[in-house]
Amino acid sequence: MPELSISSEKVCFLIVKAREFDVQDVDTELEDGANASDDRMIDVLEESSDNPVEQEIRIFIAEMDDEEKADLIGLVRLGRADGTIDEWDDMRSEGFREHAGNVAAYLMGEPLLGDYLEEGLAQFGLSCTEFEIGRL
Repeated sequence: MPELSISSEKVCFLIVKAREFDVQDVDTELEDGANASDDRMIDVLEESSDNPVEQEIRIFIAEMDDEEKADLIGLVRLGRADGTIDEWDDMRSEGFREHAGNVAAYLMGEPLLGDYLEEGLAQFGLSCTEFEIGRL
């Protein structure tokens, strides 16, 4: 079985952040005079250009080395069932070649990023259970 260059803790952190990002909705225009207490403050779940979760994900990925970024792309492809673990080296290197200049944008464009990463980790026999327990 191949080995990952990225730690499972980093992948699990990204899964949590990706799911936080996924629950957001597109920006809606509130009526003039809208009151935060009337709209139940739902605007905090809306997308915006200065979204702190998105910024955190982009910075987190930017600080990774190329091997870790290639692993993330490989895990997404593996989790999406674009190939098998036996094709790992080809999937991760091909994916990195295609998206090396903009890994964060590629990953953020995946609507089920957290699910794909989690499934990819599972293919390696890893899970985020211990990571999630540590966050409680």
